[in-house]
Amino acid sequence: MYKILAINLGSTSTKVAYYEDDVCVKKENVEHPSEETKQFSGIFDQFEYRMKVIETFIKENEINKEELDAIVSRGGHTKPVEGGVYRVNEEMLKQQASGLYGQHPCDLGSKIAYEMCKEIKAIPLIVDPPVTDEFQPEARLSGHPLMPRGSRFHALSHKATAKRYARERGVKYEDLNLIVAHLGGGITVAPHKKGRMIDGDDGLSGDGAFSTNRTGALPVGKLVDICFCGDYTHEEVKKMIQGEGGMMAYLGTSNVKKVEQMAKTDEKAAICLDAMIYQICKQIGAMATVLKGEVDAILLTGGIAYSDYVVGRIKERCSFIAPVVVYAGENEMESLARGALEGLRGREIIRKFEFAE
Repeated sequence: MYKILAINLGSTSTKVAYYEDDVCVKKENVEHPSEETKQFSGIFDQFEYRMKVIETFIKENEINKEELDAIVSRGGHTKPVEGGVYRVNEEMLKQQASGLYGQHPCDLGSKIAYEMCKEIKAIPLIVDPPVTDEFQPEARLSGHPLMPRGSRFHALSHKATAKRYARERGVKYEDLNLIVAHLGGGITVAPHKKGRMIDGDDGLSGDGAFSTNRTGALPVGKLVDICFCGDYTHEEVKKMIQGEGGMMAYLGTSNVKKVEQMAKTDEKAAICLDAMIYQICKQIGAMATVLKGEVDAILLTGGIAYSDYVVGRIKERCSFIAPVVVYAGENEMESLARGALEGLRGREIIRKFEFAE
């Protein structure tokens, strides 16, 4: 039996879970009030603050650190890498700390896992980090060489969902063609061809379907006009795209359940909800062409996949492509633990991060 500690650092929370093989024994989600986090000037200044939360979880649940086989964290931002399980090393931490490839609290998570493993037998791991890049060459061209398309989406969720579907059917992920749609605060759709995510949309920067608080793709000309009209700063436009876009911009809320209730009596809310679903379906259809119509299944995951209305509408439009299978919820902790377990069991290679600057 393998003993695994999974940690997932978000902007306002620290999630910790203890697994024995693939069974979650204990888990906790600690919220961090803004009045506490604002005292820190940067992500890495929160090291002791976040470490205290994790150490408290270990102590209160009487977990023996000496018996841990792995500490796995949600991966951070480095140069692009292939998907998989990686052992955290100094080079990885150096690139994450540089901020050159983006920065998020998950970068601190990798450092915490590394430091915790120094004095024990456990190995520090990350799984399918957000910089996972398996794009085929033609997917990288956007229309202008100064703005290449990059692989930036929910890689951990995508890979874990696809592998779960394959595992449940007794087949190999590498033998399937799948379309995975992560439906959460950000919405991303990607085609998985024989074990590789060969395309996908960057919901963070403005691509694909709009979501609860992100714009997705926008009319480029109108976006340029807004940028140069003089009414908005660079940061304000960025916030429009991520944080204050999508449903938030149209309806003033990012709560899908609330929007569903509003839609029963409010025509604007009904149109907005259906438009989001419509755009999701368009992306699924687009990715089906990438796979030349050879799609084994369409997989829906993320918090919005709990909505019977949303799922039902997607099935209406997309079931002709392939069967639609639902794995509702974020499932990040389970995905981390499962990836680490597959690596410890030798079913996946634990890769060495060796991309020098």
